[in-house]
Amino acid sequence: MEESWAWEPEAWGSSGGWPAPREASTGPSLSSVLNELPSAATLRYRGPGVLPWGALEEEEEERSIQAFTESARKELQEPRPSRELPWPMQARRVHRQNLARDQVALNSGSRVAHWALLLRRSKEKVREGLKTLKPWAWTLKRIGGQFGAGTESYFSLLRFLLLLNVLASVLKACMILLPTWLEGTPPGPPAANASSPCGSYNPRPHGLVTFPTQLFNLLSGEGFLEWSPLFYGFYPPRPHLAITYLCSVFAIGLLYLLLILHRSVSGLKQTLLAESGVLTSYSHRVFSAWDFGLSGEVHVRLRQRNILFELQVELEEAVVRYQAAVRTLGQQARVWLVRVLINLAVLALLGAAFYGVYWATKATVNLQDMPPVQKMPLLKLGVNYLPSIFISVVNFILPVLFKLIAPLEGYTRSRQIVFILLRTVFLRLASLLVLLGTLWNQISCGEAECKACGYNYKELPCWETRLGQEMYKLLLFDLLSGLAVMLLIQFPRKLLCGLCPGALGRFARTQEFQVPDEVLGLIYAQTVVWVGSFFCPLLPLLNTAKFLLLFYLKKLTLFSTCSPASRTFRASTVNFFFPLVLLLGLAISAVPVLYGIFVIPPSKLCGPFRGQLSIWSEIPKSIGSLPETAQNFLFFLGTQAFAVPLLLLSSILMAYTVALANSYGRLISELKRQIETEAQNKVFLAQRAVALSSANGAL
Repeated sequence: MEESWAWEPEAWGSSGGWPAPREASTGPSLSSVLNELPSAATLRYRGPGVLPWGALEEEEEERSIQAFTESARKELQEPRPSRELPWPMQARRVHRQNLARDQVALNSGSRVAHWALLLRRSKEKVREGLKTLKPWAWTLKRIGGQFGAGTESYFSLLRFLLLLNVLASVLKACMILLPTWLEGTPPGPPAANASSPCGSYNPRPHGLVTFPTQLFNLLSGEGFLEWSPLFYGFYPPRPHLAITYLCSVFAIGLLYLLLILHRSVSGLKQTLLAESGVLTSYSHRVFSAWDFGLSGEVHVRLRQRNILFELQVELEEAVVRYQAAVRTLGQQARVWLVRVLINLAVLALLGAAFYGVYWATKATVNLQDMPPVQKMPLLKLGVNYLPSIFISVVNFILPVLFKLIAPLEGYTRSRQIVFILLRTVFLRLASLLVLLGTLWNQISCGEAECKACGYNYKELPCWETRLGQEMYKLLLFDLLSGLAVMLLIQFPRKLLCGLCPGALGRFARTQEFQVPDEVLGLIYAQTVVWVGSFFCPLLPLLNTAKFLLLFYLKKLTLFSTCSPASRTFRASTVNFFFPLVLLLGLAISAVPVLYGIFVIPPSKLCGPFRGQLSIWSEIPKSIGSLPETAQNFLFFLGTQAFAVPLLLLSSILMAYTVALANSYGRLISELKRQIETEAQNKVFLAQRAVALSSANGAL
């Protein structure tokens, strides 16, 4: 008869603490097996609070009860908000009710405690109400349930950028538009003055204006729009308006920075956990990758295919890493040669694109004065939009080439995506910088006769408005090109795919919603607004309307013509890479704005800073009109007596933060080693179980 393990209550030993088999059983005892575990050898590294193998279960339970009692005592002394406790919702509600009841009982006769309790309850209600007021919350849940978290992240970012533009529009209206109209009706363009060294400037049209000319003015920002609240040159030179105009730029920039940092840091922990490789890729995807927000059998099957694809990607990347590890020196040299050649080709393509942007900007100025262009409004409109058209064409063609050449470099698929995104971001933002650099060259004056004004007043009498017009045209053309792609490519492609089941339908096939490309398009459009908001104050308001329209158009396109991407985009990249690119766009947009504020003299014939040496010179002049105490305090902020202690304090805080991060890093490393040890324990127990089963079978 085959003998098996038998357990009895009296089999619990007092010394070992682990149950032992009966005397009739053969083989080693379970206590001796557990003492051979790899983690038993690391007991001395885990501190005195860890129980050794064989300790009594009652002792462990008693210790856990004591720990729970101690934590409960501390919690009663310093109660935590219910939302911060890792409990179920019902337990949180009970905790909140008991906490409020105890507080009222302890301070029954105190009005301060009563009002504090009411204030806390009102804050919780306001917080819950604000959560319910989030726009498109149900729409985003529906998108996430049908198309995955990656597509939902695009619409979430679009909603966030819409919020930024709404806040910027409100601040612009309060700090620029209201002071302008409260101090009186703004005057018209300056009258022609023969004694003015900077010429004259009157953008208003004269005589009868035809409809094609009006349409051209609407699309280019010239004519009746050039002298309107839309652009910088409209605002009169009033001291208070100049201060509020300049302060609005810094206030909105600071608001942008704080909100973007808050959004970036909120998902940083999950991003670091996902990218650090702490979790085993395969087991994490098998046991924790399921999305319980999915609805419908089709979407469930799609999610299953996505998980299968992610596992395939992990296996393919493992194969690529293995191939890279076993390469010979000659093969490694060949791979690096291919990578160098591909990067040289990418640099050549980028250089050609940047030169094309430079040529298009220069050609726009030269072609505008030609008689055929002046006679044909449609041709004149195309010449005005030549830089915008060229930038859009380049941004459409080159990313496709980057995707085609990325597999030739021999990187893993995730590394290929990162390189494609970096090259695309560099192309979009650098092309915008090339356009601005070309415009700065046109604004700066190299001739001796222009030195009196400090800028090229002959071609650009109001250079700030000209920059605002270029950003306005980029914004408008981006919207029009997006509408054209939806109406002329995406919807006909969907119809062709549904009506033609043959080879033509397979060639058209169902289009996918490409999250990285769409998100980079959003960031590029927002960067254009950040650059032009100083020279075109109402540009955030126009971008608000554009993003609002874009949300509904993308939603319509998503549900009617698109299918989820077969190759999903990692959520860690969405949480970290895209906010990082958004911060990069904000930093790049600050460069031309600060350069125009501090370096280039303002226009002498338009804007609130006309007649000043620089735009920033209005700030010291305003500080000089303050009381002496305020002046001394503000000037003290710029001295070494304030800067040196601030630097020392910042250094101390940074050193403390680094030390804290290092301690957390050591703790994380220790936890990683414990996870590895637990895995070794399971493998060892499985091996011993197999060995003991074989021995019992042989007996």
